[in-house]
Amino acid sequence: MSRLFEFRHRARSLICIVGTALLLSACGGLQGDESYPERQRQNRYDPVPSGDERESIFGPGGIGIFGGDEETAKGSGGIGVNSFLWRATLDTLAFMPLASADPFGGVIITDWFQSPNQPDERFKLTVYILDRRLRADGIKVSVFRQERDASGVWQDVVTNPQTAVQVENAILTRARQLRIDATEAG
Repeated sequence: MSRLFEFRHRARSLICIVGTALLLSACGGLQGDESYPERQRQNRYDPVPSGDERESIFGPGGIGIFGGDEETAKGSGGIGVNSFLWRATLDTLAFMPLASADPFGGVIITDWFQSPNQPDERFKLTVYILDRRLRADGIKVSVFRQERDASGVWQDVVTNPQTAVQVENAILTRARQLRIDATEAG
């Protein structure tokens, strides 16, 4: 029994030492940024100043886990999905309260929305932006609907599949409009 305890104790100690060494080695290359106080005075912080490349412990280009080319990664501007689809989704669903929005994973979840015209029915949407390109199959919408029964309890009901398609089409139409506006302006 004591050999098992001693083995566990040594294993924990070894894990702590290795973990501490890794953390300290990761901090070894840090250097002070003399421009930071100037940025702070200007009340802005730009993690990647224009023209500079993002620094990474994996080198200048970072590490690409999910593929994609270097040009796509440089033009992302900190968002992991197509910016036109993202903005169009937020614009289209602006009347609904947001529960969660993840620009890196491309998921927008609304809270329940209840129309004043139909107080016994409410909707909730989850939008998945699946591509970095503006494509019709780059977005998927899931619609959830509930109705209030006579006792006042909300019950899940089947939603017409066309509802999700209509929301997807509205988002795509808005995304195309945003892209045309950006192309004309720039």
